[in-house]
Amino acid sequence: MTQTVLDMVKDVLVAIDGDAVNSISDTEEAEQIANFIQSAYLDLVSHTVWPHTRRAVALTPFADSLFPTHMKLNQNVKELISIYYDSRKLGETERKYKELKYLSPDDFLRKLNVRNSDDPSVQIVIDGSGIELLIINNIAPQYYTSINDVDLVFDSYDNEVDSTLQESKVQAQAYIIPDFNLTDDFVPDLPPDAFSLLKAEVISRTQFRLRQIQDSKAEQEAGRQSRWLSRKSWRTAGGITYPNYGRKAR
Repeated sequence: MTQTVLDMVKDVLVAIDGDAVNSISDTEEAEQIANFIQSAYLDLVSHTVWPHTRRAVALTPFADSLFPTHMKLNQNVKELISIYYDSRKLGETERKYKELKYLSPDDFLRKLNVRNSDDPSVQIVIDGSGIELLIINNIAPQYYTSINDVDLVFDSYDNEVDSTLQESKVQAQAYIIPDFNLTDDFVPDLPPDAFSLLKAEVISRTQFRLRQIQDSKAEQEAGRQSRWLSRKSWRTAGGITYPNYGRKAR
């Protein structure tokens, strides 16, 4: 069952025999518990790939002629699933979205390094890390990588169509880390079955940090819920099977 932050704070206060509140700002203890809920929630969504957090995401181009094939991932992206790019040539009107293939940085460099730097269609781009990239400038991208896990680097672009890669031509999907609002009525973005784990973890943290007590029962419940959710994190019965794109889930 889903709960608001205030509902969970009240439940935790009952579990630790604390004072009743009507808002998370009523007492210092309630505020501390609300902060424990936020930190436990962020730990939970960071360490687990939740299927319901799959989203279409935007990729932001550098919009700089010095970096025509560089784009940025938004900060809330946890794991990139797939990228498609509209590879229409100049004068074509029909959309031609093609899936781009992820390569590890080493494999990406191996593919680029066999290119002829004297070829007019090969452009030398100096990456922010200082390395030279041999980028093809007359075809749409086919491959991409990330050296720093923040910026995406693509292997080519078509300068007859655009001076840099375009956000409007990208179809990207990713698992994201949902936002958390530290307010009374905020409902954390979790599957209903995960709220028991979140609350058990918060009770355990609260007992230890505010009461200096090891709550073995809460820890056992958190462990049990975690093991169960590792087998069942889908909202729909049986789950939804997606093809495996690019990098594997961690």
